[in-house]
Amino acid sequence: MYSNFRDPNRSAKWPKRLTLASWVSVVALSAGCAQFGDQTLVDDASADQQQVQSWQYEQNTDGDNAPVESVSYLTDLVHNPALIDLVIEGLNNSPDLKQTALALKIVYRQSTSANADRLPEVSAGFSANVQDQADVYTTSVNVSWELDLWGKINDGVLAAEADVTVAAANLEAARNTLAANIMRGWLNQVLQTNRIAIETERLKVLERNETVIRQRYHKGLGTLEDLDTARSSSAQSRSRLVGYRETLAQQERALRQIVGKLDANIPTLEQSALPSVIQPLAGLPEQTLAGRPDLQAAYHTISASQYRTSVAYKSLLPSFSLSAGLIDSGSSPGADLLSSSAWNLLGNLTQPLFQGGRLKAQAEIAGFEAEQAYWAYRQNLLTAVREVNDALGLEVSLTAQEQHLSDAYKSALRSATTYENRYRNGLANIIDLLTVQQRTFDLQEAYLQATYDRLMNRVDLGLSLGLGIKT
Repeated sequence: MYSNFRDPNRSAKWPKRLTLASWVSVVALSAGCAQFGDQTLVDDASADQQQVQSWQYEQNTDGDNAPVESVSYLTDLVHNPALIDLVIEGLNNSPDLKQTALALKIVYRQSTSANADRLPEVSAGFSANVQDQADVYTTSVNVSWELDLWGKINDGVLAAEADVTVAAANLEAARNTLAANIMRGWLNQVLQTNRIAIETERLKVLERNETVIRQRYHKGLGTLEDLDTARSSSAQSRSRLVGYRETLAQQERALRQIVGKLDANIPTLEQSALPSVIQPLAGLPEQTLAGRPDLQAAYHTISASQYRTSVAYKSLLPSFSLSAGLIDSGSSPGADLLSSSAWNLLGNLTQPLFQGGRLKAQAEIAGFEAEQAYWAYRQNLLTAVREVNDALGLEVSLTAQEQHLSDAYKSALRSATTYENRYRNGLANIIDLLTVQQRTFDLQEAYLQATYDRLMNRVDLGLSLGLGIKT
């Protein structure tokens, strides 16, 4: 168990002084440890990304319902100045975004601190005391500097710089997600407003039916069951209308929270119908995936972990530092102190020998963490590819659904008109009329929902393609 432990009492057999060749052999052995397998992880991540040669679906550029354009920013998908202003307000006010921005500033300052390890440390001192009834003033200057023989300090700096890149990518991803959420919230508001309009129109028709049936009942041409059925349908519609209005109010509050507004006022977005949302062009997978900030963050996390692994293994190597000091005394503060040119110079060479395996364990842990970062990147890559393919597939599916629902709604409108005429002529009962009318409004709402889903999917597609926000 302790076969590698050397008894201190046997130290006389150790060489009194390590030769240069001895140090070289130690360095070579330790450097071999430093060349851990995680050095290839960044290359593996790049190779993984290049494996995605094409998307599962091809975009259909034919037809008025599926315009495909090459855009650079998420906000280019919808041409609405009020929405753009709302996105800008959210970017300026969002508490979550502010915290992410501060995280970037913290990491940047930490990188500055890491870079300071490259430079010498200089300290100065001044003291005054009395010796033999005379004032003595002493001034000292100390300079110390660790030589970066193996590049350990440089690797630490590179790791800190990679952390800055990760934090910057996280901030960009947060900005993009915030803008997409504001656009989603705005589209949802338009959807709820249109639902209320459809339900209001449905209620008008049902109340008109109820009035006609009541008049027929008073004339002895209808039954009480018909009147109760009409009243029940009207009451159900009123209930749905109340629910839709509350949903709209909740959506407005949610959008206000996303934008970061504490007051109850949010700009009214003049949009009576769902707007046109551009279908962004999906470029080549390699270019598209390289532009996603979440993948950039995951990639540079591997790089940072790789450098930290190198630092951990190089901690097993000897370190060499220089220190110099100068002390001078005088009888007054104005004396020409520090005029002496005699500096004390000291070199210090340190090699870790036995720490219970702690340094080696730390190095191995760093290697495992680098491998974890690689697999996290691969998971993010798989998710990114799935998101793009899902959005492209949904575009095809939702466009077809929307067209079928449009055809069904037009047919239902014609059928509703026919049944209204038949009911007035006594050729259809109230149940048939209400069924046809309800189906017509249900199809209108389903068509609205399909249109909304398709537009929302285009926002999701833009986000999955890495479209950002103009800064």
